[in-house]
Amino acid sequence: MSRALETRVLEGQVLEGWALEYRAGAFVLGPLSVRLEPGQLVAILGPNGAGKTTLLRLLAGFLRASRGEVTRPGGAGSVAYLSQSEPLPENFGVLELVSLGRLPHQGLIGSETRADRESVLSALERTDTLRFKARKVGSLSGGERQRVSLARALAQEPRFLLLDEPTNHLDLSHQQDLLGLLEVETLRGLGVVMVLHDLVLSARAERIVLLERGKVVRDGLAREVLTPSVLEPVYGVALERLESSSGGVVLVPRSR
Repeated sequence: MSRALETRVLEGQVLEGWALEYRAGAFVLGPLSVRLEPGQLVAILGPNGAGKTTLLRLLAGFLRASRGEVTRPGGAGSVAYLSQSEPLPENFGVLELVSLGRLPHQGLIGSETRADRESVLSALERTDTLRFKARKVGSLSGGERQRVSLARALAQEPRFLLLDEPTNHLDLSHQQDLLGLLEVETLRGLGVVMVLHDLVLSARAERIVLLERGKVVRDGLAREVLTPSVLEPVYGVALERLESSSGGVVLVPRSR
């Protein structure tokens, strides 16, 4: 192990995969290497089957690489993961559910401390779900549930938050609200990595990791990756890049 890697591990600030390779039947992800920094909003893009969720699950520690390793920041609950299809217990109260985010910080006894309560209330406030704390999860809308799930992850006080399709099944307003919340959290130093399909929403990210057939074909700033010349060969469709007066970027299929 190099001295530079040792330093990064001791600092506990970087989530990084070194020469990762994962095999599942005929599917092979990698070899690839990624480095994720705190305070950065990263989108993982690519066509269906490119390996986006597999990469995210490797970084989260749910899958073990066939070759290579993932270096995670130390400390309890340093990496939080939100899947796109995680069912929430309908009969749980919102406060009860968000409090589960503190479990990595509690010992075997699992007694709640003042710090736990403060972290939970802070997460509820930051996600605008404090007003739901007395409600049952089953009474919430899809957008409200997504924010409560995010509050539970933030209550964990992770250094990195990994999200698989966090905007799935949300309407346009709730999509923008969620991405706005994530942007604010990066300003607080949280590293956010999200798998997305929507090219428009991905423009909100600072950095794009573009996958194709299990390989990283581009890793760079969003404005550099979200261009027709980069994306057309990967997605197999002609695209047109449009820029709004506010500087936003939209990529749409080009008319025949």
